[in-house]
Amino acid sequence: MTLPDLPEQKRRRPSTFGGLIYLIVVAVTVVGFALVAAGPWRRGIALVGVGLLFASGMRLVIHEDEAGMLRVRGRTFDVVALAGVGVALIALATNIPDQPGL
Repeated sequence: MTLPDLPEQKRRRPSTFGGLIYLIVVAVTVVGFALVAAGPWRRGIALVGVGLLFASGMRLVIHEDEAGMLRVRGRTFDVVALAGVGVALIALATNIPDQPGL
């Protein structure tokens, strides 16, 4: 007599710590884009940049087995790419001059 296969239970949490960090960064990015849509675009873009810098720092310190969705390539590439884009977004948000009439 065999037992019937039970349906798989849906996972309600990330399987790695990096997956949790990834979800936090996605949430910060969504809030940043909502700010951009609502009007204060500089704050929104800077918030997205801060989220990417946070992801870069976490990718640097998290063990390779726990990186989860933060791991795209090697650790060095991931950290440099995330930090580079984060710094670029913050720099652009703070240095673009105001455009009168827009």
